[in-house]
Amino acid sequence: MAQQRKLGLPTDQRRAMLRNLVTSFLKHGRIETTITRAKETRNMAEKMITLAKRGDLHARRQVLAYVTEKKVVEDLFENVAPKYAERNGGYTRIYKMGPRRGDGAEVAVLELV
Repeated sequence: MAQQRKLGLPTDQRRAMLRNLVTSFLKHGRIETTITRAKETRNMAEKMITLAKRGDLHARRQVLAYVTEKKVVEDLFENVAPKYAERNGGYTRIYKMGPRRGDGAEVAVLELV
């Protein structure tokens, strides 16, 4: 498995933050966050979409174990996954937006292709 970025957080907080970012991303189809967080979110979001493409009960339970909202999982399986049925990965796109005004952190927009 690939090395995961630590993002300056303890493991439990990092996992909770990524779960929330992935849930928000799948809910809205687009989020704005820092570049490193966007890259980590992309990894997990693409895994969730790939599982949803399988469409069986086991895949649904695996996604439900990670994504925090049941409505988002239903939408993922019914609307998002069929849209990417012919596509082998690369479901997301990252745009760099430049530095954030408050702290100068590089901001990016993560969106579904």
